[in-house]
Amino acid sequence: METVAVPFATLKSRLRPTDGEGSVQVQLDPTVDIGTAKVFAVYGKGGIGKSTTSSNLSVAFSKLGKRVLQIGCDPKHDSTFTLTKRLVPTVIDVLESVNFHAEELRTEDFVYPGFNGVMCVEAGGPPAGTGCGGYVVGQTVKLLKEHHLLDDTDVVIFDVLGDVVCGGFAAPLQHADRALIVTANDFDSIFAMNRIVAAIQAKSKNYRVRLGGVIANRSAGTDQIDRFNNVVGLKTMAHFPDLDVIRRSRLKKSTLFEMEPSPELEAVQAEYMRLAAALWIGAEPLSALSMKDRDIFDLLGFD
Repeated sequence: METVAVPFATLKSRLRPTDGEGSVQVQLDPTVDIGTAKVFAVYGKGGIGKSTTSSNLSVAFSKLGKRVLQIGCDPKHDSTFTLTKRLVPTVIDVLESVNFHAEELRTEDFVYPGFNGVMCVEAGGPPAGTGCGGYVVGQTVKLLKEHHLLDDTDVVIFDVLGDVVCGGFAAPLQHADRALIVTANDFDSIFAMNRIVAAIQAKSKNYRVRLGGVIANRSAGTDQIDRFNNVVGLKTMAHFPDLDVIRRSRLKKSTLFEMEPSPELEAVQAEYMRLAAALWIGAEPLSALSMKDRDIFDLLGFD
């Protein structure tokens, strides 16, 4: 069934009970797939550093010689900020400008060049309180496909907003090969990670997406993450400490690969390069099982 580009006010959700008990969301066109590129969807608690992680991972892939496309999936549309040095217009912005006549758009209207050749797209989001994020993701992928921008792409990274609270936010999982979860070593981040694991469990019933692993971010230690991973069946693929250089890179509108060199920065860059290389070779699919909320409190809890 083809998804029709219509204003949000007329958009109707359709039931997909097989995506999880009680799942109601926009059903994407099953014929619109990304193709041969390796596709990663980056999730995690809001404010945990997903955009910083996604952008630096995109650069790391590009430094391995890969052709990379990063798609920001957040109304805030700042996923590609450090790559392009500005807030670029969103797909929804440009679609509205032509009254949703997608055939009038040119590639340069919604795809922007970023650092080291990374292609950047900001899907944006529906107006507050209306529509569905899944529709936005579907239209973005459809546009990219129609303009043949996925034909020669090696890696696609979806940078997705915050916790998964509905099927629309989980829509990138319908296109991804592997889902990566960014988390800090604290209860709230791990609680959000557990919900993301549950979303991937649901999507993996009907789509190829599988869990790729955990990226520990903004944390000196990983003891709480390790405890959770051991119970549910996850693995930490990379660890990035809470360094001031990472905060300063955002202020300078720069990726970490553009900052003044230092020993600590070189260590972080090397970790991103190692992560990109491991993901390109192929992340082992993980069969993690989410925990009940009460069980997480009992496992990590509060003193």
